[in-house]
Formats: sequence, structure tokens, C-alpha cells
Amino acid sequence: MSLDTIIPDSPNKPYDMREVIEKVADEGDFLELQKEHAGNILVGFIRLDGETVGVVANQPLVLAGCLDINASKKAARFIRFCDSFDIPILTFVDVPGFLPGVAQEYGGIIKHGAKLLFAYSEASVPLVTVITRKAYGGAYDVMASKHIKADVNYARPSAEIAVMGAKGATEILYRSELGDKDKIAKRTAEYEARFANPFVAAERGFIDDVIMPHGTRRRVIRALSTLKHKRSEGPKKKHGNIPL
Repeated sequence: MSLDTIIPDSPNKPYDMREVIEKVADEGDFLELQKEHAGNILVGFIRLDGETVGVVANQPLVLAGCLDINASKKAARFIRFCDSFDIPILTFVDVPGFLPGVAQEYGGIIKHGAKLLFAYSEASVPLVTVITRKAYGGAYDVMASKHIKADVNYARPSAEIAVMGAKGATEILYRSELGDKDKIAKRTAEYEARFANPFVAAERGFIDDVIMPHGTRRRVIRALSTLKHKRSEGPKKKHGNIPL
């Protein structure tokens, strides 16, 4: 299966992000870490053009790829490891948001989600991001977005980048029209055209380029080659104050 056909046309149909990673990696090899823990996010190592690269990726097969407490801590720890040893990080994004629920709130999802945000923001290694499908709200921000200092961000033409999904947003904004299915369908299409697409994000500088799936490997290798000698200097201080 090629990169052009792995991701389903339906935004609600899951797929295995491991297949995307393996298609991009040299020889199709992906050394995954902590496979049995927090399956909604994947972390591990691949080689690209012979160079070691750390990978962080949402996994739509588990919890629809939502970020939760365990996923946030798992990814943050891995990012800090890569940054410690000067290993560039490639991030694949398909995230509909943070996992809702009382258990997550009581468990401190804001604090633990902030660890992921902090880890990406403080990382000084090359950061390349590919949005494969959904990138919504705060979860989009923390997954190596331009807003937190990622170097190069790509998106597929069918990617959805917005505060929330078009259907949910339309139902909130046009509650008075919920009884008219035709009107709601029209409003949803308008929202998708005006907000939830990568071309609007690219106009605003949040995406560097909209790329075809089959060109992912080539474009990522080129970006990492350009960033090979990246030097990032933060403010003079002993260290950041990570949210513990």
C-alpha cells in the first residue's frame, strides 16, 4: 500500500500510523519504543537517508489518536531524550484533540499536556512535522506546530487544521438551524472551505508547504538536510521550569 492510499477518505475511519512511518523510513524499519504503553501515540527511531531520526506520531487506531495523560508523558519523555542526544525529531500529526473525561481532568491533563508542550518548545534539535489528517485545537498546537517553534511543517492537501471539526463547530455556531439538514450541510462545507484546510493555514504561515503523500519521504529528507547544522540559542539561564 502506498502513502497515497493508506489514509482513508473518510475522516472518521481509522488507519495504522505505523504503515505511514514505515513507508517513509529507510528499508521500512521502525524501532518502536514502549509499544504496550499509551498506544494512542507512537515513539521510536527510524533512519532517513542513513541518519537516525526520532519519530513521534499520533495513532488513530487507539482512542482515535487523542492525547491523554499517558500519551503526553510518553511523548514528552521521548522528545527530551532525543534533544539530549542531538537526534532530530519527525512528528506525524493526526489528532482530534485531548481526551475528554472527568478522570483525565482529575488526573491533571492540563499539567501533563503542558509537559509535551514544554518538551517541544525547549527542544533545540531539528523539528519537522507532517500533518496527515486532523489537527484540531490545543492538541494541534502541542504537536510540534509552528506556534511552538517547529522548523518545517508540511500537510497533505486533505488535512484539516482548525479549532475543532467542521461538524462540531457548525452545530455550535448555527444551533438555530440544526433542524434543517440542508442548511447545516451547507454551513459545514463553508466552514471546511474557509477554515479547516491546509491552504488557509499556509496563507497564515502555519504550514510551510502542502505536499502530496507520495512525496513525504523526499521532502522530509530535504528538510532535515537543510536543518542539519541548526543552532538554537535560548535565553541565558540554567534550565527551563518544566511543569512537574
